[in-house]
Order: sequence, then structure tokens, then C-alpha cells
Amino acid sequence: MGILMNALRLFSQMLSLPLQLLELVGIYGAYKRIFPFFVYKMSVSYNKKMHEQKKELFRDLAEFARDGRALRLLEIGCGSGSNFQYYPRGCTVVCTDPNPHFKKYLQKSVASSDHLKFEKFVVASGEDLGEVEDGSVDVAVCTLVLCTVKDTTRVLVEVHRVLRPGGALFFLEHVVSDPSTWTFFMQHVLQPLWYYFEDGCEVTRATWKDLEASRAQTGEVL
Repeated sequence: MGILMNALRLFSQMLSLPLQLLELVGIYGAYKRIFPFFVYKMSVSYNKKMHEQKKELFRDLAEFARDGRALRLLEIGCGSGSNFQYYPRGCTVVCTDPNPHFKKYLQKSVASSDHLKFEKFVVASGEDLGEVEDGSVDVAVCTLVLCTVKDTTRVLVEVHRVLRPGGALFFLEHVVSDPSTWTFFMQHVLQPLWYYFEDGCEVTRATWKDLEASRAQTGEVL
């Protein structure tokens, strides 16, 4: 299966050559202007499919509020704000995303989420959250983000910096499947094309290794 997988992956790489050329000459950047529209449209069906999983994931968010105050939450790579419906009432939300063109769609989600207090939107990558103060949030959230960042370790360092002592990271990520599965096979075959159509997403990452290494280094549970 390995030989076939590598052969098909090579074919996908060949198909992606025009996209690589567009990136090289700077034209691919135009896709980032329309990508938020597709994400906004797809988020409705995705949330329906993942509703129970997201509901379970975010079930305990409110428990991280401190001293009787409202929860303060940082969402890294917020996109169009598709997670807002799962955040507890009264929660203060700070959003970051490296793509400024998400702001238009994020504002639509804010308008329909009157149970939240929206603080600000910061155009920033997960590796550089300099506009968020040290220890200033109770919870950090990233969903389908660590599969796109350039430096996962750096993102986790930033998460530790902005979280207060006892805070937590809630995450839901694309990761590489078990090597014995057809999912693993297809992930590797389609990755060269998937990277460009999904704005840098890499579904072949073993992200849990970075999370485990971060926990071992800090002695804290993210």
C-alpha cells in the first residue's frame, strides 16, 4: 500500500503545481480574501455534524471562571466564530485570526450571539499573540487551527503565557490517522492539494505529540 500511496501522492503534487506557482508569484494570496466566505457557509453544516462533540468538548468551560467573575476566553484562529453558540452565557470573548478578511463574517456571528460579551478581534497568528496580556484569560480555545500553524510548539508557548494559573486549553484538531487505515492512505494522497484548498491545513500532523511534549515540559495539563 505504501508504494501506491506514494505514487498517488506524487500525482497530487503534480496537480498542485499550478497552485504552487500562483503562491510563488503572489496571486494565491487572493484566495485568502474569499476563503472566509467558504468557511462561513460550511460552518453551518459542520456544526450540525459535530454538534454533540462540540457540546461535550465545551461542557465544562464555565467551571474555569474565577472569583465569581465571568469567564474570559481567548479563541485562537476564530475564523467566522462558529464556536460562539457553545460558549457559556456572560462569557467575555477575545478573538484572534491571521486572516483579516474573517472580520466581516465574525461580526455576523457576534450579532447573533447576544449571550456573549465580545471584547475585540486581533489580526494575529497563533505564534504571536503579543496583544494579549500574560495570564489574562481563563481559557484558550483552538479548533482546526494547530493543523495550519507554522510552529505548533511556539503556539503552545503563547497559550501558556496568556493563560492564568489553572487555566485550560480546549482544542479539536485534524490529526493523522492510524497507518493501518484507509483514512491514513487518503490523508497522505490528498495532502498536497488539501494544503492549498484549505488554506494551509495539514491533516498528516501528529499534533498530540506536541501537546504531550508541552505538558511534559511545563508540568501542566493543557
